[in-house]
Amino acid sequence: MISKALMVICMMIQLSAFPGFNLVKPIIGVAGISHESNSFNVDKTGLEDFKVKIGENIMERFDRFFASRTSKTISAGYIEGARLFGMDLYPTIVTGATPKGPVTDQAFDSMMKDIISDLTSGPKLQGILLNLHGAMIVESYSSGDEEIVRRVRETFGKAMPIVVTHDFHANITPKMIEYSTVLITFKENPHLDIYERGLQAAEIMSKIVKGEVKPVQSIVKTPMVYNIAFQNTFSKPLLPLVDDSKELEKKPKILAASIAGGYQYGDVPWMGPSIVMVTDNDKVFADREAKLLSSLLWDMREDTRINNPSPKDAVRMAIQHQGRPVILIDMGDNIGGGSTGDCTFLLEELMKQGAQGLAKAIADPAAYKVAEKAGVGNTYDLEVGGKTDDLHGKPIRIKGQVRSLNVGRYLETEVRHGGGRYWNMGHTAVIQIEGSTLDEPNLVLLTTERASPNSAHIFTSNGVYVERQKILVVKGAIAPRAAYEPFASTLISVDSPGATAINPAWFKYYNIREGLFGIEKSKK
Repeated sequence: MISKALMVICMMIQLSAFPGFNLVKPIIGVAGISHESNSFNVDKTGLEDFKVKIGENIMERFDRFFASRTSKTISAGYIEGARLFGMDLYPTIVTGATPKGPVTDQAFDSMMKDIISDLTSGPKLQGILLNLHGAMIVESYSSGDEEIVRRVRETFGKAMPIVVTHDFHANITPKMIEYSTVLITFKENPHLDIYERGLQAAEIMSKIVKGEVKPVQSIVKTPMVYNIAFQNTFSKPLLPLVDDSKELEKKPKILAASIAGGYQYGDVPWMGPSIVMVTDNDKVFADREAKLLSSLLWDMREDTRINNPSPKDAVRMAIQHQGRPVILIDMGDNIGGGSTGDCTFLLEELMKQGAQGLAKAIADPAAYKVAEKAGVGNTYDLEVGGKTDDLHGKPIRIKGQVRSLNVGRYLETEVRHGGGRYWNMGHTAVIQIEGSTLDEPNLVLLTTERASPNSAHIFTSNGVYVERQKILVVKGAIAPRAAYEPFASTLISVDSPGATAINPAWFKYYNIREGLFGIEKSKK
């Protein structure tokens, strides 16, 4: 049997064969489990939902990690930052899953066991970069992200630099600041800056391992819900505050100034926005600046009261609007926020009001199978959607013709929400609804995977000409705007029911802190 020491030596020899890998440089471990967990989605997230290959060896993970250098993701930012600042990266598991219900203990413990094993059995590390979401809930942990950093810190001790990157929608806990050396979040929503945050994390790590800085952190939890309907960092009310955070980072002593909008679909104690300030060995300065940003956030609370149209009113507005396309943003079925993708409230209303030229995707693998069996050009007649739970409407019968069957994979060449290039909505059927015409086709896309429409290619890759359609329904909140605003005539954000309804009154919270501004009396 080969000893652990010999295995490490063999691994080091293998790693030295990678371009740019130099055993003299500081070696930085990389790991990540990213998940946005919706407390109101009954479908738990298991190991099969993550992009993890059981039994995969470290070299295979190494290959896959460095293949991401062509994207604009966090990992690509880490990779470029390591090159620029003279470090080598030792990646372990870096994975994520499409948002839905909380992660199972079995999945979490399995991935963490592999991460700790890989980090401890490889080369001697000078630091660790952790790519986490910040809103992951695990069956036994209200903050899975905090538990990840706690376990890594427990394994490597107080002296190990641990730099954490978080999504803008993170529900950051005070313990996270205690366990990490530095925590930074995305500044932009839609998330167009995550590559830059990866670069920033790598640069800060390089300064730490070179002894150039001694980071200290401060967190302030503003006692409110900053509603996701207003979390567009490219417009007011949030834009000026985000600009302030960018200006702060130009000050010599400030290493990072982060504003996390929070994630209102996590029924957890530390749900809500956070200000995190990281300075070079000046806690008083960090505390003062964090409190100042928090007070500015609190001052805009009255600007975050929602007044969005209902599905009925939104459809009426879309039909009456003169330009095209009209984008109806189905906020209650925001797949990127953990919803089911099979909500039917808007489809029901569109059909009831006689809309023409509509296009909408529904995640319904069983309905796709019926279309596949029928074949292209043949009749389709089935109830679709509304099958996951009682939050997302009832199944809606659609009659028509199978227009096309598609593989459901596409390439996004522009920087969109999340920064990824390669996307997969699963095998997809396009159904043209009976009574519509080629001039004004009513199209329902039946997908086998839940796919957040952060790219317009969710339609165009399936032969839907987005500029010609009168109405496009997209499931999201702020994320789709980067893709659809450039060609939309108008966008209407809909106060629709579902697991990601923007009105907190649709939900019953049990675990959040009392007295948060923005939590109204439950409708239930």
